[in-house]
Order: sequence, then structure tokens, then C-alpha cells
Amino acid sequence: MLNDYEREGIFKAIFERRDIRSFNGKPISKEKLNNILMAGHHAPSVGFMQPWDFIIVDSQEVKERLAHACHKEIKALSIHYEDEKKKRFLSLKLEGIREAPITICITCDPTRGGGHVIGRNSIPETDILSVACCIQNMWLASYAEGIAMGWVSFYKKTDVREILNIPPHIDPIALVSLGYTEFYPTKPILEQVNWERRRNLNNLIHHNTWE
Repeated sequence: MLNDYEREGIFKAIFERRDIRSFNGKPISKEKLNNILMAGHHAPSVGFMQPWDFIIVDSQEVKERLAHACHKEIKALSIHYEDEKKKRFLSLKLEGIREAPITICITCDPTRGGGHVIGRNSIPETDILSVACCIQNMWLASYAEGIAMGWVSFYKKTDVREILNIPPHIDPIALVSLGYTEFYPTKPILEQVNWERRRNLNNLIHHNTWE
């Protein structure tokens, strides 16, 4: 069990961790990087399948190719917005791959554990949900280590597979950029720029049934 100080630290990390896009290029020590990876690897996984792998990208050439793939997708997605909202969308800094010293591609192997993994037999998506738990652990560990992390979610998976030479059956779930930042906002960035507001928790709670 946690004492009060430890409990407060966990909630502080949950409430204060941010999705960061601006980095100053300061290198990350191997010790801190290993701590973040170890935290991800100790995430819960359905059927203990541990479907994740980590591709660590520190080559500037590879980072440039990944950033280009992201910008291509961002530009394509801008067609869903019009006028002022389109301008605002394109003005947002939605990735920091070039600036961050390290970007990690976190993948999901849907074949790991064989054809009969506890839980995944009923709900196939649990392998991806397990990887999401891994990423969240990495986010909290990054915060604990004083390192900013940004989860980039604008890319075509075929592009990332080609750039990183990922086998066709492996799913590239996320690109996360890690580094130090001069700008750590007090609120989520999209909330700060009034793109969206946090919903009222009371309106999202149901009892016994949806209605």
C-alpha cells in the first residue's frame, strides 16, 4: 500500500503530464530512457501477452522521414475543416519529431502468445488496449524523470512500416517523442488554445445502465 506522499505523487503525475510538441534537443541519458522503457514493459497486458516492441529512433535522417510522413497526413486531414478552423488546425504544432532527441515507435504484435490468448479470444482489440496501457506507463514515467513526451498520431501506418522496415503483420500503434522542453503548459495544449474543453465528469457517469 502507498503512503499519503506516494499517493499524492501518483495523482500529481496523472493530472500534470502533458502531450508536448516542442523540445530543446538536450540529450536523454541511457538510464532515464531505460527507466521509461521498463515502465512501459511493466504495463498490464491482457492474457499477459506483452504485445509491444520498441523501435528507438535517434537518427536525424530517419526522424526527418517520419516527420515528413506526419506532415503529409496532417495536410491531408486539414480538408475536414473549413475557413478559420482549418487555419487553426494547420497552425497547431502537432509533432516534434525533428526537435526531440529520441522518437520511439511502439508496435503491437497480434500473433504474440499464439492463437488462444486469455481475453483476446473474446475481444481481439485487447492487444492494442494493452499497448495503450504501456504508452500511458511511459508517459507517467517520463513525467517522473522530468522528460517531456508527445504522442504523435498523424501518419499512415504503411508509411511508418516502410520507413522503419516493420513486418506487415506488426501494427505501428504510436510514435512518441521524448526530450526536454522549455515550455511545459499548465493545461493540455488543445484546451489552452480553446480547440476543446474538458467535459464535466458528472455528465459521463451512468449507473447500472446507460439510461
